[in-house]
Amino acid sequence: MELGVKIKDLRLKNQLTQEELADRCELTKGFISQLENDLTSPSLATLTDILNSLGTTLAEFFSDEGDEQIVFAAADQFEKDNGDNVIRWLVPSAQKNAMEPILTTLNPGGSSIRDLPHEGEEFGLVLAGKIKLTVGKRTLALKEGDTFYFRSSKTHFIVNTGKSAARVVWVSCPPNF
Repeated sequence: MELGVKIKDLRLKNQLTQEELADRCELTKGFISQLENDLTSPSLATLTDILNSLGTTLAEFFSDEGDEQIVFAAADQFEKDNGDNVIRWLVPSAQKNAMEPILTTLNPGGSSIRDLPHEGEEFGLVLAGKIKLTVGKRTLALKEGDTFYFRSSKTHFIVNTGKSAARVVWVSCPPNF
């Protein structure tokens, strides 16, 4: 592991100069420069101070981010057929994330469940077909290419008003599907 490179990347991400980081840690600019160029090694206490100043911890700094799945193949996704609609979870286990994207396909006349008010926000993109979106007392018509965005503080759902299947990418934040 190149300790210095990771520290430099964090420093730049936090938009700090070497001097600003050194001041926050009561170190010299020269020490930070040597550290970033892997010419010296910090003590555990000094490394902890530097990482705290950069907004991270030892555990986060040394964790292997390579384990986090970034790309999800079609085989990773799963779906549920409700008769009127098919919901495809695009990111498995998104429940642990800040947002949850799904692809919902509504048969003609089909609708999503009536989602009760909850904390959060929702975004959607109509990929195909025509739908009506109801949020509280408002009902809005959308067609292919239209998007929607609203706070989830009112009952909301969609209905396919077309003669063919409607497909909508829907993102809920926090996860709610």
